[in-house]
Amino acid sequence: MLGTLTLRNLRLRPEAPAILFEGRTITHRAFAGRAFRLAAALRHRGVARGDRVAILAENCPEYVESYAAGELGGWASVTVNYRLAAPEIDTILSDSEPKAIIVGAEFLDRLSPEASARLDHVLVIGDASSDVSYEAALAAESPAPPPVAPEPDDCAYLIYTSGTTGRPKGVMLSHRGMMEAARITALEKQTRPDDRFALSMPLYHIGGRLTALSYALHGCTMVLHRNFRPQAFFESLRANRVTATLLAPTMLGDLLENTPADRESLPALARLFYSAAPMPEALLRRGMKAFGPIFTQYYGMTESAGPGTVLHAHQHVLDGPEHVVRRLRSAGQPMIDCDVRVVDPDGVPCLVGEPGEIVIRSPSLMTRYWRNPQATAETIRQGWLHTGDVGTEDEEGFVFVIDRLKDMIISGGENIYSREVEDALASHPGVIEAAVIGRQDARWGESVVAFVVRRGADSVTEAVLIDHCRQMIAPYKRPREIRFVDALPKLPNGKVEKAKLRAGLAATKSTP
Repeated sequence: MLGTLTLRNLRLRPEAPAILFEGRTITHRAFAGRAFRLAAALRHRGVARGDRVAILAENCPEYVESYAAGELGGWASVTVNYRLAAPEIDTILSDSEPKAIIVGAEFLDRLSPEASARLDHVLVIGDASSDVSYEAALAAESPAPPPVAPEPDDCAYLIYTSGTTGRPKGVMLSHRGMMEAARITALEKQTRPDDRFALSMPLYHIGGRLTALSYALHGCTMVLHRNFRPQAFFESLRANRVTATLLAPTMLGDLLENTPADRESLPALARLFYSAAPMPEALLRRGMKAFGPIFTQYYGMTESAGPGTVLHAHQHVLDGPEHVVRRLRSAGQPMIDCDVRVVDPDGVPCLVGEPGEIVIRSPSLMTRYWRNPQATAETIRQGWLHTGDVGTEDEEGFVFVIDRLKDMIISGGENIYSREVEDALASHPGVIEAAVIGRQDARWGESVVAFVVRRGADSVTEAVLIDHCRQMIAPYKRPREIRFVDALPKLPNGKVEKAKLRAGLAATKSTP
């Protein structure tokens, strides 16, 4: 299944570059050989088909090799967010029970003594002096293809959700489902063998892994970044003549704020994909002004293996009929082989324009949550994945994501969706970004509180922004309080971590 991509690229493009990383060029032949050696090293340490191997590292070629070894050998890769604290990492390792872990040397201190005791083997990336050195393990093995192959329905990846609403859940993604996700995404992206795509999204995230797979289908070159640093990323795009990249909206904002990136400075860049979080219309217009009509949006989630809806570049229309221009605020239409609906609490499709929950059905959906049948039954019902997102659909199937169900604010009996307030705030030229949450209110039930990052300390005041919102949205939706902050707390995928905003707000008194 997924392992056939490594074998195919070895056979068809052995000397073509597979990965460019920090001055290194790794061909498909070299990449495959190292993946074969790693698979053998893990197999000789007792890892077998159906087992789990955890990966705790920043983006690096060894991370991609670790994925490939599991795809070839038949065990599931458990991706661990390196930004987590030791107790959070311990929760994931305790739940997934991996036989081995591949870990960057800089993250060894994140492994608690209890977690280390439960692991049979630890391979350390970047620590040549260690007895469990990743490189030493590879050097002791033959670069022959591994003999064990997984079945289509075997679990390929076990990716844990962010846990912003509680304990993280392990999403089980099969070989069959991930191959379908890669095919769907490659078709929608119109990938070509001569593409060079830059990846700085974390590989432990479904967006990063699916992007890599969708280009691996054609044996493309991946320009891999350890992490996202705007200036270094811009210079790499230019120096490597990158043709495509994927950015979260916050990353695009950082790129535009901190570099001279535009169409003239990056003439090879032909496709710029964005996903992971809603894109404020003001930021999207700014990006299109800089780069031109090269933007494509994807909406999906880990549980769908990525695919959901797509808003293609030709559908990003800045000027024209209102019903066409408003689609800039949409997540697009269903991707190939994806059914997407908006339904009421009983699962009945909503009328055009009527808010409801967005549900997805596709061949790429997760098989289930790891050891959590109750959450699985709540999330997948009659073959439909319930996303937890509130949205509407127009007469041509364009889906508009309004809010998370849990983020909806009810004030004075009225439903207020945080995104429309955030978009109103972000449309002011003095605002870089904004996040909106609800605060308990004795009179209204909840009141709207906004956290705003300004372009400068004197660029805009609370009174001006509240008045601006009155002109953009209904008066009852306006913020009752605005707090100016230097930065918004973010999850690694670029989404605002509203749980932290709520926790901070709960510890303070409301403004009279």
